[in-house]
Amino acid sequence: MPEEPYEPERAIAGTGMGGTMDLGASEAATLEKTPGGPDGTGPQDKPRSLWSDAWHDLRRNPVFLVSGLVILFLVVISVRPSLIASGNPLHCDLAKAQEGSQAGHPFGFNGQGCDVYTRTVHGARTSVLVGVLSTLGVAVLGSVLGGLAGFFGGVWDAILSRLTDIFFAIPVVLGGLVLLSVITSNTVWPVIGFIVLLGWPQISRIARGSVITAKQNDYVQAARALGANSSRLLLRHITPNAVAPVIVVATIALGTYISLEATLSFLGVGLRPPSVSWGIDISAAAPYVRNAPHALLWPSGALAITVLAFIMLGDAVRDALDPKLR
Repeated sequence: MPEEPYEPERAIAGTGMGGTMDLGASEAATLEKTPGGPDGTGPQDKPRSLWSDAWHDLRRNPVFLVSGLVILFLVVISVRPSLIASGNPLHCDLAKAQEGSQAGHPFGFNGQGCDVYTRTVHGARTSVLVGVLSTLGVAVLGSVLGGLAGFFGGVWDAILSRLTDIFFAIPVVLGGLVLLSVITSNTVWPVIGFIVLLGWPQISRIARGSVITAKQNDYVQAARALGANSSRLLLRHITPNAVAPVIVVATIALGTYISLEATLSFLGVGLRPPSVSWGIDISAAAPYVRNAPHALLWPSGALAITVLAFIMLGDAVRDALDPKLR
């Protein structure tokens, strides 16, 4: 009788229902070295959370890396502008008014004879401070009001919706001209307060919709059935899963708030001289744009790069936190 040919499949086939597998030594050793099974997956592979998955994507996103480096540089020179500009931004020499680039003064001088480079570097502090503090105030106030309205609903939700409609109807620049023109304080706090006053409705709408969506999920219903009270549901189960859209919108809005501060300062109702601000320098350089265009170019370019960096950062964060884009 002819010898039956060797078939490798039979070496690992079972011997019937409930039979044992006949594995070779090499196959058994391979399976023992592979964690969780032959495909390398199993209970030892810990799934990543939304935040760790987002950070994993952000580290490989060139848009996030470039914008992050620009923002880091802006923060450093905002805290310590003397690291790259040791001069006094308020020191001016009329004899050098509208002169171009010179040794030690790479950006030239403005119409008052002030060093444009020094004022551009020191102006970053005002813009970053207003942008960051305004964004924090808007995010906190809008998230609290919108989150509570979305969670409890009812009459409070209706009141908040009508209140946000009223604030949305106020033109931002016109409102700034009216409100800030009657304030004599030459600090950043009136500007920050105005931005928070008119900026929270946008974050409130986002937080409200996100909370309404999150509270309908099965894990929230399960926690409610197990006896969790409202504060625990809101803080432990809903907020961590509803905060991502708020972070995305707030990050993008930060660049808008910096631009708004410069616009108000340009119009003369935001910061006023002798404060150092990109908006003030742009306003002062506008009449001399033909004779000294460099005095307008550098603060305008710094403002544009800063706003663009924060918008790019917001876009990168949005792409990383939005599961629909995966």
